[in-house]
Amino acid sequence: MASDERGFDTLTQFLTRLEREGELQRIGVEVDPVLEAPEIAVRAMREGRKALLFERIKGSKFPLAMNILASDRRIEIALGDDPERLGTSLVHLAEQIFPPKPRTLWNAARPLASRLFSARIRRTSPEEPRHTMETPDLGALPVLQTWPEDAGKFLTLPQVFTYDPVTGKRNVGMYRMQVFNSRETGMHWQIQKGGGFHYYQAEAMHRPLEVAVAVGTDPAMLIATIAPLPEGIDEAIFAGFLRGRPTAMRKGMSISIDIPTNAEFVIEGIVPPDLRRLEGPFGDHFGHYSHAGMFPVFQVRAITHLSNPVFAATVVGKPPMEDKWLGDVNQLILGPLVRLLHPEVHDLWAFYEAGFHNLLGIRTRQRYAKEAMKTALGIISDAQLSLTKCAIVVSEGSDNRNVRSLLRAIRDHFDPRYDVLILPNTAMDTLDFTSYTMNLGSKMVLDASEKLSATASGGSYPERIPSPWFAKTGTAFEPPNNLDARIAEWTVLEDVLLVVKVSGTFSNGTAREKTIGHEIVEKLTAKSTIERLPKGTKIVAAVSEDVDLHNDMEVIWGMFTRFDAARDVIFTHSSLAGSTVVNEGIMGIDATWKPGYPNPCIMPDEIVNTVDAHWKEYGFR
Repeated sequence: MASDERGFDTLTQFLTRLEREGELQRIGVEVDPVLEAPEIAVRAMREGRKALLFERIKGSKFPLAMNILASDRRIEIALGDDPERLGTSLVHLAEQIFPPKPRTLWNAARPLASRLFSARIRRTSPEEPRHTMETPDLGALPVLQTWPEDAGKFLTLPQVFTYDPVTGKRNVGMYRMQVFNSRETGMHWQIQKGGGFHYYQAEAMHRPLEVAVAVGTDPAMLIATIAPLPEGIDEAIFAGFLRGRPTAMRKGMSISIDIPTNAEFVIEGIVPPDLRRLEGPFGDHFGHYSHAGMFPVFQVRAITHLSNPVFAATVVGKPPMEDKWLGDVNQLILGPLVRLLHPEVHDLWAFYEAGFHNLLGIRTRQRYAKEAMKTALGIISDAQLSLTKCAIVVSEGSDNRNVRSLLRAIRDHFDPRYDVLILPNTAMDTLDFTSYTMNLGSKMVLDASEKLSATASGGSYPERIPSPWFAKTGTAFEPPNNLDARIAEWTVLEDVLLVVKVSGTFSNGTAREKTIGHEIVEKLTAKSTIERLPKGTKIVAAVSEDVDLHNDMEVIWGMFTRFDAARDVIFTHSSLAGSTVVNEGIMGIDATWKPGYPNPCIMPDEIVNTVDAHWKEYGFR
């Protein structure tokens, strides 16, 4: 197996390179995989420390790697390039393909030539050595329990290889896997996932689906696994492009499908049809526990591994977590390709602070009236982006990757009479809990783009009349906590968003607490109150007492993970004009934690204290 300065065939090779670059820390003392290792990893990641290699994990003979891609520097080492530059080159090449002009095509392809040639599969001999666990036992692996209310231990970095039973096309996806016993796990196939579509086909044919689960792959394969590629595009081939060398595959030991040759561990098995088991809860990347539900069951047939293998895991929870870097690198590489389908779009950005799917910034140019809204609707109907909860559209001069810039665009160009669209009863991320119904929720689009005049838009759209509501706000400003004693604290962002922290909403909950945030939002957006709000206020959001109003990341997380657009968004006045809802005045969002919501992910004090006490023993200074 070869490696060079850009590509790595195995996780172990990558870790060796990280250690040479001073980007790896070994932890030699024994560490418990239940909560202790996750707390160490999260704390180290938030302090900007190195990747971690736990050499002694309680209950397992295998070492455990964590935080392997939790920094910009480690991402660049993994790819051998800046991901944004790589994305720009990729879209430039795609734009030159049609019509194909040899000279321009070669000029565009030359910087990517070795990567493009490597975007393929290299088959290896079944005789190439892999060690087989004599008796397959998931309990022998260093599997984590990451949060105290998790239903048990979960594989958190599995790469699940499945093949369409009709077409034979491969998919590689990442889905958490709860360990039920030594030979069974859950298979959390959320909606809009390729592996889930394969299982749907197999189950309709009354056939088990063969599955290979790789744990501990090279970084290119890991990044490709979570890439939002179009359905039917092979992640293993994309990994070859990222790596600069083909992806090695071979026939499985106990199943007929191909498995990744160079994965540290491969767990082979089947998912039988018509079998479900209660899976979860699990502390997920929205920063809350996702609810338990009935999911398919993965049954292990064999576990194979390389010599001296290293297991891999990650922690997800309240941002920032390692998935910030994993998600952002894919946005930087693949995001520019949106221009092939939507040439008016300059950039997309999903905010890790909101768990990615809850807030999307779209930067576009508008050539006719309401084109921005048309563009947003097209984007949030497409593949993984169809799980977007809130999309905000801005013009070319705004920075769609900065929430403050989005707010300034709302301040200057948003009027709810014309620029808000709420779509109820839509498919939503399985992890979204705000509608109280799994996979179902609502979406919201805010058009904060600069508006064309009637003349500029061909005279086909009436001139917008300035809102009388906004002109009146702030004429007799009064601190919001004077307006309602339940407001513990407040802040104003970019002279447009008033965020109030509400006392008493973060608890076990009572019937009254369920509506306290809504009551305050109604009060602050009422016609009789808005003149007493800070000048320029267009949106009022109520958040719970666990949100730090002085931290933009916390405000984004506290707002966008805790409201359902159809139920929790109100306006000063709403009316019907025929079948059209007309919203006027101030927009209010009840983003408080509500009874029925799962708890946020919080580590118990005893674990925090244990890690505090042993911090220097782990090797940290």
